[in-house]
Amino acid sequence: MALSTPATIGPKAAERTVSDQLTKGGIDWAGGTFRAVLVGTLAFSILVLATLIIDVVTTSEVVFRTNFVDFMTGTLRTKAHEAGIYQGIVGSFWICAFVVVLAFPLGIAAALYLEEYASDSGFSRFVNVNIRNLAGVPSIVYGILGFTIFTKALRGLTSVGNANGRTIVSAGLTLAVLVLPIVIITASEAVRAVPSAIREAGFGVGATRWEVIRSHVLPYAAPGIITGLILSLARALGEAAPLILVGATTGRLANDPSLLDLGQLRERFTALPIIVTEWAKNPRPGFDQVAAAAIVVMLVIVVVANTVAILLRNRYEKKRT
Repeated sequence: MALSTPATIGPKAAERTVSDQLTKGGIDWAGGTFRAVLVGTLAFSILVLATLIIDVVTTSEVVFRTNFVDFMTGTLRTKAHEAGIYQGIVGSFWICAFVVVLAFPLGIAAALYLEEYASDSGFSRFVNVNIRNLAGVPSIVYGILGFTIFTKALRGLTSVGNANGRTIVSAGLTLAVLVLPIVIITASEAVRAVPSAIREAGFGVGATRWEVIRSHVLPYAAPGIITGLILSLARALGEAAPLILVGATTGRLANDPSLLDLGQLRERFTALPIIVTEWAKNPRPGFDQVAAAAIVVMLVIVVVANTVAILLRNRYEKKRT
């Protein structure tokens, strides 16, 4: 039989006392109703999500069961049973590589400057407001920006041959610009959440500002920063509208790309969101199944990326404690 102690009785008694004071000893009907609405909304959202996932998985099951290897290694075809997503995987991989190499370091560096170095001036507040506004701009606007600058104005640098600017370089730069405000905002929030006592302790032992940021602020903020980076990467992976505008191939793709071939970065390309979009609206038999299979592959990639992020976040949280 468990014995009650002051340590266990105290918090429960305090909670009951506060509850009685708020409800005046009666039943909190409004609070209970609001809580029930919240629980019901959560349950409905989970039900809708589970229904969509089950539908996609059951529709794609025949593709993975009968044609898994050919589907993963095949190229775009006009017949559903011959179609594969390898070209889309390569395109999405290199686009995400551009996002990681360009948007992540620039976003984190901008966040550190705004939070640790910039003074609280009118200019810094103006920059912060505009960064938050840019995070809410529709992706189609970034697609127009990428088409105007990277596909047209800089096509001599971003493409070779007859690609005419419609290359992985243009798509990667466009999506890097798209997610950059999100990276800055999430990194800024993570850095701002670091207790000021940690900084003061570092300065108190004679550390420079950079040493405090490198050895104390960044390790403490790392879990939040990593979470924001993965959310940004997931958005970049799922965007289709900007890729269509910068010239992603929606039909047959002549070249057979390779994950390690850097020369393909300045040639025509496609990506997984484009493949899903085109197959989903194709009325011919079998394309609904391969479209569902491509969606499952994208979900698996996002889940794996989130799993890696959670492991890294937990590791940094253990170091922080």
